[in-house]
Amino acid sequence: MSAGGGTKAVVAALAANLGIAATKFVAFALSGSSSMLAEAVHSVADSGNQALLLLGAKRAKRQATPEHPFGFGRERYIYSFIVAIVLFSVGGLFALYEAYHKWHDPHPITAWKWLPIAVLLVSIVMESFSFRTAIVESNAVRGRSSWTQFVRRSKAPELPVVLLEDLAALVGLFFALFGVGMTLITNDGRWDAIGSAMIGLLLVTVAAILAAETKSLLLGEAATEIDVRKIEAAILAGDEAERIIHMRTLHLGPEEVLVGAKIAIRHDDSAQAIADGIDAIEKRVREAVPIAQVIYLEPDLYREPAKREADG
Repeated sequence: MSAGGGTKAVVAALAANLGIAATKFVAFALSGSSSMLAEAVHSVADSGNQALLLLGAKRAKRQATPEHPFGFGRERYIYSFIVAIVLFSVGGLFALYEAYHKWHDPHPITAWKWLPIAVLLVSIVMESFSFRTAIVESNAVRGRSSWTQFVRRSKAPELPVVLLEDLAALVGLFFALFGVGMTLITNDGRWDAIGSAMIGLLLVTVAAILAAETKSLLLGEAATEIDVRKIEAAILAGDEAERIIHMRTLHLGPEEVLVGAKIAIRHDDSAQAIADGIDAIEKRVREAVPIAQVIYLEPDLYREPAKREADG
């Protein structure tokens, strides 16, 4: 995923959520709707999350240092994990608390009754534009992958995070519309509490999905199967290496991969030929997979497995 595409989607989501949050807080202040408060806090949490994603993307661009020789690319994963925590605590848990409080102290919406409905409808339109931007930017990079595969396999966290947040925001708005609408129809404030509870459970679920996926990236994921095959093909494209004895790849960030491989060379190769061969292989690998920025190749002599075991 290009950084530009992810940034465009994040900025669009941030602009939408700031405007939506302000209108929701006004609607809550005038109507006292619990669902409106839960949705307002949800929008504030989303706005903070988008700011965190932008901050993480900026900090990830810092140059490597002696203390961090592989750079700071994983900062994007760290900030995405913080986003999941914020969404869970500030968004989900607050909505569940508000639902609990409203259920035990229900009261109907008596002032500005139809204002929350109007605000929610406008919010749905604004959120739809943000969601559309995220979909367009994601379609540009996800290829033939399904949406589930894209969220699970993407090495760049911004677009999956924004996609899930925008989807949760849209569904949450409909939950709020249901709670507020039923409260106005029945004059029973417990429907408002039900709407808040539905929003809370939705946000907790999305936060758990984001946390699980980001945790995998933080632990360190290999390059995609396609990139691994390209790297292997590039290594063996010339006559410098007879075979790959073993190889490991690791994402140092969304757009930087480390490649470590032990390659079998001919036993009669000179040191100069080995060095030139390694340089040629590294060049081919970077041409085949440009994000393979850090490459370590170890030349060795291939021995049959039985002989290697006997040698200890």
